[in-house]
Amino acid sequence: MRNEQLERPEAHEGPTGVPATRAAREAAARRRAKVRSPAREQVSLGRLFRVFLVLGATSFGGGVVAYLRDALVERQKWLDDETFLAGLELAQTLPGLNATNMSIYVGGRLRGVPGAIVAFLGMMLPGTTVVLALGTLYVSHGHLPAVAHVLAGVGAAAAGLIFATTLRIGRKHLVQPLDLSLVIITFTVVGLLRVPLVIALLTIGPLGVWLYRPRPGRGPFEDDGERAAA
Repeated sequence: MRNEQLERPEAHEGPTGVPATRAAREAAARRRAKVRSPAREQVSLGRLFRVFLVLGATSFGGGVVAYLRDALVERQKWLDDETFLAGLELAQTLPGLNATNMSIYVGGRLRGVPGAIVAFLGMMLPGTTVVLALGTLYVSHGHLPAVAHVLAGVGAAAAGLIFATTLRIGRKHLVQPLDLSLVIITFTVVGLLRVPLVIALLTIGPLGVWLYRPRPGRGPFEDDGERAAA
């Protein structure tokens, strides 16, 4: 009798009566694999420090997001686009620079607390040294028109890098009407109405969390497209 019950399809149904199909089980396994970090013991602390030291020395201004994605996703392959985007969202909601927050996130994900410390030091050391040197020069030469032109050019390049990175990592996520609606609302509130970022974060942030809350028959990391495919 027990074997017959196990062979019946009803025996594999969950509490909501939805059959636990093979596709659904595979989707759940993929989600669990995203949470785990198989590279945790594969990346040495020395390599982690060198990678972020180079990032800190070669990335500039707001364009650091583009450098981070190119290094961590494209070259090192420590993260995929979805994990990188999750880390970036976390870094943007926390106090401090996005670059340093991301270094702590990635270092901690790969090697725990020692990795977070090493990655943070590697990311901060070049910038701290350069800023101290440039600050000294700016005090004596900041009034020159050429300096203002250089800074304007760096700002334009950073804006272009941010836009290019948004297109590369956002094309996979900003495809649903709800996603685009939140982007438009945020842009309007912050960019056009000039509402302080803290107020926008405390209002639009909870709204987004509520709209994407887990629902019956939908896992916490599963979107509508993945559920339909399953």
